[in-house]
Amino acid sequence: MATTRYPTNDLRRQVGSPRSKARENKDTLCRNILIYGNCRYEDQGCTFNHDQNKTASPQSDFTKKTFNVDSPAFTPSVAPQAAAKKTTLSSQAANAAPFTPRGVGTSLQPSSEASVFNPAAIREFTPQNYEIGNTTSNGVPQENGIYNDPFTSMSSMNSALPSAAQYNLYASDHNTLASPGAQFYPQHGAFPTGPLQPPNYHLYQPFDSYRQELQPWQRATYDFFMPAKMREELQKKMFATQQVMPNSGLPQLERWHSLLPLDTNNRKNTASFGYPSWVYKAQNSRTGRHYALRRLEGYRLTNEKAILSVMKEWKKIKNANIVTVHEAFTTREFGDSSLIFAYDYHPLSKTLQEHHLQAAHGNRYRAPNAVPETTLWGYICQITNALKTIHSNKLAARCLEPSKIILSDTNRIRLSACSILDVVQFESNTRPVQELQQEDLVKFGKLVLSLATNSPPAHLNNIQVALDSIANKYTANFKDAVAWLIAPPNPGESKSIENFISGIATHMTSFFDLSLQDNDEKQFHLARELENGRVARTMMKLMTIVERGELGGVQGWSETGDRYQLKLFRDYVFHRVEADGKPNLSMGHMLSCLSKLDAAIEEMVVLTSRDNETVFVLTYRELKQMFDRAFNELVKHSKTGAPGANN
Repeated sequence: MATTRYPTNDLRRQVGSPRSKARENKDTLCRNILIYGNCRYEDQGCTFNHDQNKTASPQSDFTKKTFNVDSPAFTPSVAPQAAAKKTTLSSQAANAAPFTPRGVGTSLQPSSEASVFNPAAIREFTPQNYEIGNTTSNGVPQENGIYNDPFTSMSSMNSALPSAAQYNLYASDHNTLASPGAQFYPQHGAFPTGPLQPPNYHLYQPFDSYRQELQPWQRATYDFFMPAKMREELQKKMFATQQVMPNSGLPQLERWHSLLPLDTNNRKNTASFGYPSWVYKAQNSRTGRHYALRRLEGYRLTNEKAILSVMKEWKKIKNANIVTVHEAFTTREFGDSSLIFAYDYHPLSKTLQEHHLQAAHGNRYRAPNAVPETTLWGYICQITNALKTIHSNKLAARCLEPSKIILSDTNRIRLSACSILDVVQFESNTRPVQELQQEDLVKFGKLVLSLATNSPPAHLNNIQVALDSIANKYTANFKDAVAWLIAPPNPGESKSIENFISGIATHMTSFFDLSLQDNDEKQFHLARELENGRVARTMMKLMTIVERGELGGVQGWSETGDRYQLKLFRDYVFHRVEADGKPNLSMGHMLSCLSKLDAAIEEMVVLTSRDNETVFVLTYRELKQMFDRAFNELVKHSKTGAPGANN
């Protein structure tokens, strides 16, 4: 047999339609018609039928064997039930035998409604993961009609999961195959009523450990912004400040609104103040600022001078380690007589008890790792600073408990709830201030000992045993400082916070040095943000110049004179494209060009119009001069209010 692709006329029969010996071939539809739609051998001796509309006639045994619908590849006996099955096609159909189309030679007669387009009868392809939602445990499809939404078939989901599950990259749980609607019904539960996570604040990704070699004068994009971790923490605090709770049922207190509970538990605790206390975040309608409101439930004020005199003294206290109190008032909006104290709000703050002494299940305290001694010395220095300010103003803190000292930043603590006991015990307290200050030192020592032993202050029944237990973990200097705070003074002597400062002067200077280093780092990042502010001002000025239609009666003001070069510079900075027409979105290029324009350097820049008909070669200094003249003209018209000015 010849192997050429286009044989001679004598061999043309081998590549044409197969010629059957039976005469019934004239009633058999040509395969070329089925495959290609036409047959190029129709006029060259092809004996098969080329008319698709011709009525089929009885076929021979050979034809029935060739186009038999009862063949294993296609069984028409289940065809009437196809409309009742689900409209999905298994991906395993790729391994099935080739599909043999049904022609006019089949034994089934075409229906009179076959010519009517029926979209419901069309089989749709659905991924195999969703197909399991409409199968039973035996793998038999359920007869749920023509269309069956896989995301609503939740009843048979557990039984439909196969034993050998495939790995699904898009499933939230990679241990099993994603069930129908896994992205919409997490953990087979109810539909979520809100977002699963806060808004995405990753505006740009932090750089990797590897960075390409840059020259000393070159900068990467991340060099223009603050560190990603710092920006993330600040935005988290911003989101926490703006958080609200609709339909919370909390009342509006005069000029305070949008109350949000901040307590981590709902148990009433009267150990600190003698009354159950709750903490809320609220916004002041006068100033627009957010405050932390501490409410004492069921308190009845008997002397108005208690609030006036105490608040007058505590408002004078300004210290970085004390939460500033602004005012105190009573209200009945909660259904009882409550006393409210308004403090500064520090978002995402935790108490020392939550951070170091958090209770586990069963009301048993865990034994976490010991707090580092450097961290404890930092706490000691900060509390000492707060007590120094309080005692110097002839006041006493009186509330040195782990649950009333907040951790607002990394190892940054503040005394909260000050001044509350002075108001609550205004009439019953008859002890002098000196005695209360001595009690502050004892509470101070027990607080540090509690953190060092990872035990709540109420569990420190034997102070000497607790002091001996920290000797193996901390230095002798640390143990002596804690013991000095707890021990009573010698007869005829009095302890003061000044004496304690003299004993820990070395640690105070070390902490002071760390604070200055942290301040230098934040000031460095602030200076970089200042440079970004310059770039933002330059960009805003540029946008006020370009595309301005009319100014001072001049039509197309931005298209004439120096403004046209500035328009081309705008295109050069923000509208650059690659050689293949793709937009160039290099942020480094934008920041570099705007910084060069603001600095007015002598570097040359080539500006080209969009039609490539005009080309300018200028320096950034010349562009800066044009930029200043155009903006000054805008400022002049904005002040004089010239007729026809369009600002």
